[in-house]
Amino acid sequence: MRIHVVSDVHGRAEALKTAGDGADALFCLGDLILFLDYSDHGQGIFAELFGQENADHLIDLRTRKRFEEARAFTRRMWDSLDGGAWPHIERAVRRQYAELFAAMPTPAYLTYGNVDLPQMWGDYVREGHHVLDGEVVELGGITFGFVGGGLRTEYRTPYELDDDVYAAKVAAVGAVDVLCCHIPPSVPDLLYDTVARRFERGSDAVLEAIHETQPRYVLFGHVHQPLARRVRIGRTECVNVGHFRGSGVPYVLSL
Repeated sequence: MRIHVVSDVHGRAEALKTAGDGADALFCLGDLILFLDYSDHGQGIFAELFGQENADHLIDLRTRKRFEEARAFTRRMWDSLDGGAWPHIERAVRRQYAELFAAMPTPAYLTYGNVDLPQMWGDYVREGHHVLDGEVVELGGITFGFVGGGLRTEYRTPYELDDDVYAAKVAAVGAVDVLCCHIPPSVPDLLYDTVARRFERGSDAVLEAIHETQPRYVLFGHVHQPLARRVRIGRTECVNVGHFRGSGVPYVLSL
């Protein structure tokens, strides 16, 4: 069986169209939309609404970990919009989702990232798209578990969960051959982003599941430029499948 795996698509619809070529199935581990682009500040929903100069300023505040100032700045920006922030955000997100799900190959098995809005996905998934979160699917006699979303951070992205809620989804999956998550297990080398120069949040629950159940693989994304892309824990190979917006190339899992 050949599975192609992508994560952190962040608006790269054209490359997504061919991401499943030659594979039995495509797995997508979330973060479909592009809200703020740290590599190209002129891209993303925030820059679309407020221009690159304001995106530059917000990214600078976040990079310097001046989170209170960043939140105050974004509040001023949202308050400046006619009719409030949500109608503008919703329109922009829906435009991206419509393009991305139209480009998504089939069959595809998807879970949410921390910047996704799960409540909207039902409007865009097509036949052959299977959305899984805290659930298991069997393909070719191999069990795959999916756990979506992220944990609470100072960035307050849309699909962040309390630790106990996230852990309950990991427990619901149980023992599987391959565990597919958006965020990594809580291993420092997997969490440190060498470009952003910060640690992202990883899951203690996923790490505990690795020790207790020893899946063959744990696949994830979230950290765009990790210090380490692979770490082995016992018999489990933990793999960051890569930043799809940056590479345009899926990770290939052969089983």
